[in-house]
Amino acid sequence: MKIIILGAGQVGASVAENLVSEANDITLVDTNAEHLEILRDRLELRTVLGNGASPQVLRDAGADDADLLIAVTQSDQTNLCACRVAKTVFNLPTRIARLRSTDFVEHPELLNSDNFAVDFSICPEQIVTDYIKRLIAFPEALQVLEFADGVLSLICVTAFEGGPLVGHPLKALRYHMPNVEVRIAAIYRLGEPLIPEGDTTILPGDEVFCLAATVHIRQVMREMRRSDRVTRRVMIAGGGNIGLRLARSIEGDYNVKVIEVDKHRAEAIATQLRRALVLRGDTTDEKLLENEGIDEIDLFLALTNDDEDNIMSTSLAKRMGARRTLALINRRSYADLVQGGPIDIAISPAQTSIGSLLAHVRRGDVVAVHSLRRGAAEALEIIAHGNAKDSNVVGRAIEDIALPKGATIGAIVREELRPDGKVMRRGVVIPHHDTVIASGDHVIVFCTHKKLVRQVEKLFQVGFTFL
Repeated sequence: MKIIILGAGQVGASVAENLVSEANDITLVDTNAEHLEILRDRLELRTVLGNGASPQVLRDAGADDADLLIAVTQSDQTNLCACRVAKTVFNLPTRIARLRSTDFVEHPELLNSDNFAVDFSICPEQIVTDYIKRLIAFPEALQVLEFADGVLSLICVTAFEGGPLVGHPLKALRYHMPNVEVRIAAIYRLGEPLIPEGDTTILPGDEVFCLAATVHIRQVMREMRRSDRVTRRVMIAGGGNIGLRLARSIEGDYNVKVIEVDKHRAEAIATQLRRALVLRGDTTDEKLLENEGIDEIDLFLALTNDDEDNIMSTSLAKRMGARRTLALINRRSYADLVQGGPIDIAISPAQTSIGSLLAHVRRGDVVAVHSLRRGAAEALEIIAHGNAKDSNVVGRAIEDIALPKGATIGAIVREELRPDGKVMRRGVVIPHHDTVIASGDHVIVFCTHKKLVRQVEKLFQVGFTFL
């Protein structure tokens, strides 16, 4: 695809890196020449210096024959104007805009073709907030991801000594949980992927990815490690966009404290929170953390925009007794370095939110894309179409599908329809070698390396007969 990306910040750079690696023709537009030069030296892409809302800049970027515009600058106004110009002047087919303000979500009519002409809108801050909320609900997990509107979940946990299944082969799982359908999608041992088989034994320290119906997730997690006590006290370091959104969404269920260093920002967010306590101070101040009972905090979240501050405050909180810690870290090299030490979970905001964008770029009917292990692997939700004559998957048993090595079909969400064609219910099928894929199935495919994604997408595309 020929893609124009507006904005060379954290989100734009991450999107460009992912799409360039998949052999797309990428042009990156930004007003910062230094940012463009750095990315041009690192990635194989074209750059254009200028304001992406300008018709001439879009023309220079190739809008006349582009397939997709992704506007992810820091400015909602720039992103909206760029989509309108791309539609009106160039009739560019698909336009995606990053929108940080909730006003546009509350008034979706502003985004239709008669107004700003935005086909899809994303809010990375809200995506990251929702992601952290799921981790708070499942404190033992490293990742919690949902498919098929929440019917199915994928969790990643670190296997601990003493977990019922740890030290036993995977085939023992059916005896431990005879009434629960679960699939171990992948295991990472010392950073290297293993393709799970019945005789594979889970060892302490393994990163285990499990797929199961969402209602069974807690039971599955208990097989890998001892359950942590329920999270009650949460401390948030940083009252920025994500910190405020998260505090506002969880203050009714948890005892929440927010620490913000800027006086005016602290006063502003205090007026927007009903129950959470807002403190003005430095999150690396030992005395402040001690006075606020850091040793009684169940979960410490460092959510500022500064990687070094997040690493330092989280490390300090852990040393002073916080039970579990999480930090937002933009640099992937930092995240890989620190997770598993004093920082239990390191989140890359750009990698967490990029799946919403990638779902619109993927070939075939891709409903959801989730980035795993900070971009190293992916999980796809793909709707199967066609029949046995024109599809490589529909009407075929799993064992007869030519999946590339490293890709596995972990689960299927199958819809049961009423006579009028409406969905009656959705059921989770954990497939076996002889399970046959049906048209309309939502198939969850786990790729241990992102380079496998293109092969998987091609496999699910239907032939010309169907089209």
